[in-house]
Amino acid sequence: MSIYLQLFLNFLKIGAVSFGGGYGMIPMVKETVLENGWLLEEQFADLIGVAESTPGPIAINMATYIGSHEGGFFGAVCSTVGVVLPALIIMLIISAVIRNLFKLSPVKNAMSGIRPCVAALIIGTALTMAVSQFFSLSTVNAFITKLKAPENGLFDIIDIRKIIIFVIVIGIATGYKKLRKKKISPILLIVISACLGMLAFGVLG
Repeated sequence: MSIYLQLFLNFLKIGAVSFGGGYGMIPMVKETVLENGWLLEEQFADLIGVAESTPGPIAINMATYIGSHEGGFFGAVCSTVGVVLPALIIMLIISAVIRNLFKLSPVKNAMSGIRPCVAALIIGTALTMAVSQFFSLSTVNAFITKLKAPENGLFDIIDIRKIIIFVIVIGIATGYKKLRKKKISPILLIVISACLGMLAFGVLG
């Protein structure tokens, strides 16, 4: 199977069965990318930051980048079309056939069941990424196993610089919200994090 067809089919599947918007797609995109060996765990975490900080929906940005990474321009086209196509077709059918869709009782009930699932998927991905970034381990189980080893203490496996950056960014976001009574721009937080990263890993690394 050519890489172009592989990209198209994989992102077509992601677009067809993912719910909850771009963030709801992240777990499936991560699973697909790691299974196919397109990116490493750390590279995928970097990709989320890039996709969030650039214009456009995060899912489309991720699909475009991964497609470009694996197949150049035509790879980007295939993956982007694949992730967008299912939603486009479904919404065209719904808008043409069914009016007031979300007022229907079965649809309301289905959405009530889907939303907690989407939240669980996003939280699970966030926890896995946190372990990967802060402790340089791929899974929570790997962290527990390594921590139980008698020769390892917590500070032997933790990356304290990343923890400090995380705490600083959380503090800035919380302080800004309290002072200005509104949320700080995610893009500004990403820029601040990038500057802190250059300072911590460039000057101190």
